Amino acid sequence: MNRDYSDEALVDLGRQALDIEIEGLRAQGARLGAEFARACRVCLDCRGRIVVTGMGKSGHVGGKIAATLASTGTPAFFMHPGEASHGDIGMITRDDAVLALSNSGETDEILTIVPAIKRLGSPLIAFTGNSNSTLARAATVHLDIGVPGEACPLNLAPTASTTAALAVGDALAVALLKARGFTEEDFARSHPAGNLGRRLLLHVKDVMRTGSDVPMVREFAPLAEGLMEVTRKGLGMTAIVDETNRVLGVFTDGDLRRALDRAADLRTTRMDQVMTRRAKTVTAALLAAEAVHIMEVNRITSLLVVDADDRAVGALNVHDLMRAGVV
Repeated sequence: MNRDYSDEALVDLGRQALDIEIEGLRAQGARLGAEFARACRVCLDCRGRIVVTGMGKSGHVGGKIAATLASTGTPAFFMHPGEASHGDIGMITRDDAVLALSNSGETDEILTIVPAIKRLGSPLIAFTGNSNSTLARAATVHLDIGVPGEACPLNLAPTASTTAALAVGDALAVALLKARGFTEEDFARSHPAGNLGRRLLLHVKDVMRTGSDVPMVREFAPLAEGLMEVTRKGLGMTAIVDETNRVLGVFTDGDLRRALDRAADLRTTRMDQVMTRRAKTVTAALLAAEAVHIMEVNRITSLLVVDADDRAVGALNVHDLMRAGVV
């Protein structure tokens, strides 16, 4: 192990590697053309899935490309070429298209399954660094992802070439995303557990409390009963409703402080005498993220949920939204 390298020398080596990879990416941009458009057309016309395959480092890149395609509106999965010749090629159907990655274009495991792909009639897109390779010649569409050199000083370890393959895969996925009209909402449906999914897919109805968990008292109830309802339901407020559960107002901690300042009697003071008449309410169909915004703008921590006739059907507070991951 050579310990003679200074910190500056190590940083310089890292920068050299990045410069080489950047040059490799520039080469892809200059080369992108009609064949890339053909590859996009193959994917857009595909009635099944894009089956991505690659061996070694190309396989790792292929796995990421498949995942990116799948999450951006193009159904795709990764198939290991070594396992494919032992039965996994049965994953491919006539409606699928195959995307094969091999820098040399001569990877034995991939070439072994090319005849089977051809017999199926599935279109084959090849990413290689050698336009004259066996895989490039056999492909329906070939994208040359060759780079001037690897970042590895021995020019052996796949570095710039795998970066180029990954970038062209991303370019393909993004072009398909735009061509399909893939939206933010579509992305959220592919990522329901992510922040975006929770923001765009969760509605108030998914997180609100319902039934007996909704705090509400009648307008003529004494203040003492209202306080008990606030305490029992743990939302820091209660709705004031009429005989049809239509919301007449809301009673919060702030209303309680104002009532106590006026020395209101707990037994004789009616709830409609101490409530806030213009209650902030939302509908069950509202996005949960919008409910968060309403709370923030109005500096409140809970909301009543009403139907089209202003009847109380639910309630929620900031803790419900936090548990759902919206906040």
